[in-house]
Amino acid sequence: MSSLLSATLAAITPPSATARAAAADRLDRMTKPPGSLGRIEDLAVTLAGIAGTCPPPLPDPAVVMVCAGDHGVHAQGVTPWPQEVTGQMVANFAAGGAVVNAFARAADVRVTVLDVGVAAPLPALDGVLDRRVADGTADLAVGPALTREQVVAAVEAGIAAVPERGCVLTGDMGIANTTAAALLICAFTGADPDRATGRGTGIDDATLARKTGVVRDALARHRPDPSDPIGVLAAFGGLEHAAIAGLVLGAAARRIPVLLDGVSAGAAALVAAALSPRSVAYCVAGHRSAEPGHRLALGHLGLDPLLDLGLRLGEGTGAVLALPLLRAAVRALHDVATFGDAGVTDAATADAGEQV
Repeated sequence: MSSLLSATLAAITPPSATARAAAADRLDRMTKPPGSLGRIEDLAVTLAGIAGTCPPPLPDPAVVMVCAGDHGVHAQGVTPWPQEVTGQMVANFAAGGAVVNAFARAADVRVTVLDVGVAAPLPALDGVLDRRVADGTADLAVGPALTREQVVAAVEAGIAAVPERGCVLTGDMGIANTTAAALLICAFTGADPDRATGRGTGIDDATLARKTGVVRDALARHRPDPSDPIGVLAAFGGLEHAAIAGLVLGAAARRIPVLLDGVSAGAAALVAAALSPRSVAYCVAGHRSAEPGHRLALGHLGLDPLLDLGLRLGEGTGAVLALPLLRAAVRALHDVATFGDAGVTDAATADAGEQV
C-alpha cells in the first residue's frame, strides 16, 4: 500500500469520548428542556467528538468537492444520457450554472471539481483540479474497471484534496456512475441487485432491467471480496467513488467532518469503512437519496440521514442543503446560555428546592 494511503489510515483515531461527554453535559445544562432539540443534540455531540473539543469549531470554510469520472460500462446501455455530458457538466460547474452552484451560493459554500477520470480531455477551468488518473474506467461488464494502482491513485487524489480545517461535502459527476455504485453496495452489504439498483437519472423499465442484469452479471464475473476494498474498486470503479472514499479517509485523519451526499457517496463511504472502520464516525449523512441502494448503504454504515427530500441528482446538492443543520448545532453549543449562566431556574433546581 502506498505511503500516503498508509499514513492516512494510521492517522485515523476514534472521536474524543471526553469531548462528546462535555457536549452532552452542556446540552443538558442549556436553557431548554433536556433533549428538546432532538437530533440536533445528537449532531452537536457528534461534531464535538470529531473535533475533540467542546464547543467544536464551526464547520467552515465548507467546500463541496465534486469528484468526476466516466465509466466504460456506459457501453452496455445502462443510461440514455451520452457520456460526453460528464465533461459538459464539469464545465457547467466551473461556470457556476449547475444546481449545486445555486445551492452553494445560498449556503455560502465553495464548489470545487476534482477531475479524476473524465473521458474527454478538458481545458484548464477555474475551480477544476486536474487529478486525472485515467480517461474513464474500462467496461466492468467485460473485465476489471481499473487496476489496483489506478484505484490507489484516485483514493490518494481525494485524500490530498481535503482541506486543513472546515468541512468537506461530497459531490459526484459521472454518467453511469449509479451502476458502479449499485455494484459497490452489493459487494459490501450482500444485497441483491434487484434491491440495490435504481433508476439513476430516471431510466425506463427496459433500461432498468438491463442495468440490473449488468450488475448481476458483473457480480458473478468478478466475485468481489469485501475484505479487499481496493480489489472491489478495481473490479467496478469508479474513479470518482475512489476519490470520495479518499475524502472520507482524509477528513477522518484531519478530524474534520465529511458531509455525505447521495448514493455514490454512500457507496464510497462503504469502501472507506472497509479500509478504516473508524472513518465512519467522521461521516454525517446529509440526506437519503431516492435511489434504493442508498438506504442499504446508510443502514450498513449505521448512519441516519438528516434530510429525506426525494432527491436523486447528486452533485452534492443534498449535502449542501444539510450544512445549515451542522452550523446550527455548533452555534447552539457556542451561543446558548446554561441555566447557571442565565440565572434561570431549571427543573432539577426547582425540584431540589421543593425538597428543602
